[in-house]
Amino acid sequence: MRIDKFLKVSRIIKRRTLANEACAKERVTINGRVAKPGSEVKVGDIVEIRFGEKLTRIKVLKVTEHVKKEESTEMYEII
Repeated sequence: MRIDKFLKVSRIIKRRTLANEACAKERVTINGRVAKPGSEVKVGDIVEIRFGEKLTRIKVLKVTEHVKKEESTEMYEII
């Protein structure tokens, strides 16, 4: 799954356009590499997202196309 779509589906970032922008501005990394919006993410990957001064590290637990709001937190774990 594309990283911008994963961030939107998992509700880490509210809209896909914002996720796309964050990737384009090199604020998102996958396993230590800068992620482009089309970069693939898979189970076990470590994703880092910079929101201003804050750095959030998550581990991808599940990749699914459609998920309910209540189940979206099961897709990742904050490290």
